[in-house]
Amino acid sequence: MQLHTIAINNLKRRKAKMAFLTIGLTVGIATIVTLVTLTRSMSSDIEHKMDEFGANILITPQSNGLAMNYGGISLGGVTFDQREIRESDLAKIKTIANHKNISAVSPKVLGGVKVAGHDVLLVGVNFASELKMKQWWKIFGDAPERDGDLLLGSDAAKILNVSTNDSIQINGESLRVAGILDQTGSQDDSLVFASLPKAQKLLGKEGKITLAEVAALCSGCPIGDMVTQIAEQLPDAKVTAIQQVVEGRLKALDQFKRFSYAMAAVVVFIGSLIVFVTMMGSVNERTTEIGVFRAIGFRKSHIMRIILFETALVSLLAGFLGYAVGMGGAKLALPFMAESKNALLAWDATIAAGSITLAVVLGLVASLYPALHASKMDPTEALRAL
Repeated sequence: MQLHTIAINNLKRRKAKMAFLTIGLTVGIATIVTLVTLTRSMSSDIEHKMDEFGANILITPQSNGLAMNYGGISLGGVTFDQREIRESDLAKIKTIANHKNISAVSPKVLGGVKVAGHDVLLVGVNFASELKMKQWWKIFGDAPERDGDLLLGSDAAKILNVSTNDSIQINGESLRVAGILDQTGSQDDSLVFASLPKAQKLLGKEGKITLAEVAALCSGCPIGDMVTQIAEQLPDAKVTAIQQVVEGRLKALDQFKRFSYAMAAVVVFIGSLIVFVTMMGSVNERTTEIGVFRAIGFRKSHIMRIILFETALVSLLAGFLGYAVGMGGAKLALPFMAESKNALLAWDATIAAGSITLAVVLGLVASLYPALHASKMDPTEALRAL
């Protein structure tokens, strides 16, 4: 009789114990698969959200400044040799080595204007990019679509005493208030937003911008390198990284991964313990059987191979079942844990192969001592039992 036949027949005889071992390993592998898949899916969802959540690189005009102090008193500063940023130069940003990591570029032109006797700051923006980068904005009314539409901050609307669909005059042109921002608690509340071409025309800055914000995915790209690459393409501009945004995004993703790895380590330990206890119990129950095998000429290596082959079969089955159950659990849990309702489940062949390999390795390592213990049994113990 071949060794693998003996192992298979033994599994058939001890169905309940082997089922318990299979279930224990399956739960362990399923838990790991669920955690890792959820982490990857949520990280991907967060990365997608962070792609569209604010800027992390700021582009401003290059200028030389001189701070004036006398007797410990600051007298302000003088700015000279300030260079303009041409709107056409922003196309060069798409040519940098890390251009695939850029989610959005939002150019802006700023200037003070008089509206109904009040001094307000007019900001020209590309509304499509701006709304993508500032998803926390809540607009009462309609988002601006036409060139003559305005979007007012909540404080600006109160000062000017206007509401949606009202018209206001700026530099002799009549513009419609398409929407009003809900209170944001930032400088946006006091601003008047217009389309970039219209604001450039009203401010006499055609083809020029005051600054540009760039939203880049931080978890997968070197922000420092991107800043350098953009600065090389725009030598007349000052390019800086908004470090708080960058570090915040990286920290959030890192916490997800640490939690996943910590839980996976705990589950691996528990799974190993289940295999060890189950196989030790199985070996102790089979003292007579193993002793007879030794008495009729089976070598120690034969006994070990029988035990390890049994564990390998059970572990392989548990690996397949664990992956299937884990992916099912991740699919059910993802809508409740992800920020987006439309988050996609991360299907990765590496996780499938890894879960099956981990189950087999875990089973073999945990059953190695029971197999050694079985191989060292004295044949006389079996004869006494008989």
